[in-house]
Amino acid sequence: MKIELDQQQIDIHVEYGTRKKLSIHIDPSGLVTVKAPNHTSDDVVMNAIRQHGNKILKQLQAIEAARTPMKFREYEEEGEFLHLGRYYPLHELIETNGRTEQELQDDLKKFYFASCKKVIGERIKIYQKQLKVTPKSFIIEESRTKWGSCSSAKHLTFNYRLAMAPIDVIDYVVIHELCHLLHMNHDRSFWRRVGSVMKDYKAKEAFLAKYGHAMTL
Repeated sequence: MKIELDQQQIDIHVEYGTRKKLSIHIDPSGLVTVKAPNHTSDDVVMNAIRQHGNKILKQLQAIEAARTPMKFREYEEEGEFLHLGRYYPLHELIETNGRTEQELQDDLKKFYFASCKKVIGERIKIYQKQLKVTPKSFIIEESRTKWGSCSSAKHLTFNYRLAMAPIDVIDYVVIHELCHLLHMNHDRSFWRRVGSVMKDYKAKEAFLAKYGHAMTL
């Protein structure tokens, strides 16, 4: 569903269910979700969005501003870097005292590799049980073009930059690659399997397409 707010086209995802009240949620990727009672009309949903239009636009603008990459990375204590969907001062992620700029860059990349390996390992354990699959191994690597991959030998690879993404986006990439253990291509069966575990996977794809450029060093 699309709606125009202050001359801006906004995509709205509507979830219907056995609830009594309508509510509006905006996740870190900027996805606007309306959770509505079953059989709620489109007009009611649209009116609710318009009623809260100014608040929604302000939140979306704040998210967009936070995701805009800096022209120059400031490798100093207060320079901010993404970790699991939030910006943190550099000194909260790694030790900064007595480090040169090159050492800070190297240490930060090591931090992301270690964090990514830990988080991916944890998420694989969760979703391999749901999907009833078991990869032979997984590794973390640096890539400019892929967030993850799955080989015919059931070895999974993940981009270290995923450590900068929100957990739900990391989950999508993990689910995506685990589903390739069942379907090596991107046919309908593959996407049905992804959707069976993560219904809003398209929103995570959209997040990576829109904000992936900011997730870099």
